[in-house]
Amino acid sequence: MKSSGNNFFKYIFIIVVIALICGAVYILYYSNNKEGEEDIEDSNSSEEENISIVENLKMGITNYDTMNPILTKNRDIVNIDKLVFDPIFFITSDYNLQTCLGKSINRTSETSYEIKIDSSIRWQDGTTFTSTDVKYTIEQIKNTNSIYLSNVQDVVSVDTPDSETVVINLSRNVPFFEYNLTFPIVSSRYYFDQDFVNSNKIPMGTGMYKIASINDDNILLIMNDKWKNFKTNQPRTQSITLHKYNAIGEVFNTFKLGNIDLLNTYMTNYADYIGTIGYNKREYSGRDYDFLSFNCNDNILSDPAVRKAINYAINKDNIVSTVFGYSKIVSNSPLDYGSLLYNGENVISFNQDLAKKTLQDNGWTYTNNRWQKNINGYVKKLNLSLVVNKEQSDRVNVANNIKNQLADVGIIVNVVQVDNNRYNSYLNNKDYQMILTGVSSSVSPDLSYFYGYGNISNYYNEEVFSKINSTDTIKEAQKITNDEVPHIGLYRNKGTIILNSNVGGDFSPNSYFLYYNFNKWYRQQ
Repeated sequence: MKSSGNNFFKYIFIIVVIALICGAVYILYYSNNKEGEEDIEDSNSSEEENISIVENLKMGITNYDTMNPILTKNRDIVNIDKLVFDPIFFITSDYNLQTCLGKSINRTSETSYEIKIDSSIRWQDGTTFTSTDVKYTIEQIKNTNSIYLSNVQDVVSVDTPDSETVVINLSRNVPFFEYNLTFPIVSSRYYFDQDFVNSNKIPMGTGMYKIASINDDNILLIMNDKWKNFKTNQPRTQSITLHKYNAIGEVFNTFKLGNIDLLNTYMTNYADYIGTIGYNKREYSGRDYDFLSFNCNDNILSDPAVRKAINYAINKDNIVSTVFGYSKIVSNSPLDYGSLLYNGENVISFNQDLAKKTLQDNGWTYTNNRWQKNINGYVKKLNLSLVVNKEQSDRVNVANNIKNQLADVGIIVNVVQVDNNRYNSYLNNKDYQMILTGVSSSVSPDLSYFYGYGNISNYYNEEVFSKINSTDTIKEAQKITNDEVPHIGLYRNKGTIILNSNVGGDFSPNSYFLYYNFNKWYRQQ
């Protein structure tokens, strides 16, 4: 019994020793692997820190006119100026409103807004930004036929009760007016004794960069150490050189040779100039939105089922591929360019079977190769006219494409090609059944042109009217209109930022601003 007891304790001892050895091995293994993970993390951080960054980034522009943000008509300068000049409110990559020079906005009545500005902001010469600068800028926009005129066309007066307060009075209720306050602000003091339009002074801003020089060949931008975020988000690129060219072909050729680092284009055949390798690209949805509008007062098209059937019958991908060679982006809504307020619920997709079923379920019968229905005691045939401007060849091709697609489901369409004057008469008087048209979208989510009182489609829905002017309910309004189809979104243009493979950063372009997070952009050797 004693020998048996000794053996028992011996076994216990062996088990404890083995457990201790296993524990030591595990701890050693975990420790080594943890150190390895830390080494990897340190290596990545070190790799990021050890990137050899070139201080200067080079861009190319054509058709240069002026760096004055209020006077320029050049689309490239408009985007570059956003690195030099700040707006009252900024639009984020998802089209949300963000404070910038303005700290807050309060709607005091249907036609009046009070804005508090950030008086801690300094112009690049160190002078203080004041409410007078906002008033002065609005006045110059209205007096110079600026590209921002539509932003302030309803402004009747601007008051500045103190240096930090701006009161803007409007001639009418403008939905989402705060989104109009996204134009660049210029200094009133800087131009005090100047003819604003003819001044030779180099424009001065409050933004990330300042204009150091302008000559016949290039423009030099350097970091602005007075920029409000300079200490916390100092740009990795210290300077930007904007090289001037006479034609886009020169820009492409210079990029191909590696003499400029990035460019923006709305051309879709850029690969013909620069090839297909050796660079990166970022595409984004443009503002040009084309759509098929219905006249909802028409005896036939007042029926939502007919409008839905037509929507089901149109293959938008086919239009984009066959008519435009994929140079456009399929679009379903005025807000599907990236807005956080876009609602894609209930959006109708191409389905010929559902097109036919939708008509059948709503009393239409297919007889003698066409659809017909008894409406108010009369047999109506589904034979529709589509107006298009004959001077716009692409839209004529789109109209004929739609005609052929609808014919596949038995809907007969007559394409009416008219000159520009007659087209505008049809459009302005809403004297059509269907019309192929388009608009240039603003950054504002205002949908009144499409769904509000007096809209382009003669569409009437009180619930929609009450919901489209609030960020809280605009998505609910879109859910309704997606189902009732007052118009059919077709496609929009697209832009492309083309970047040298050595350019790094956080790229999130949209049609309002191409250079989001530019403080993180850089070119490495």
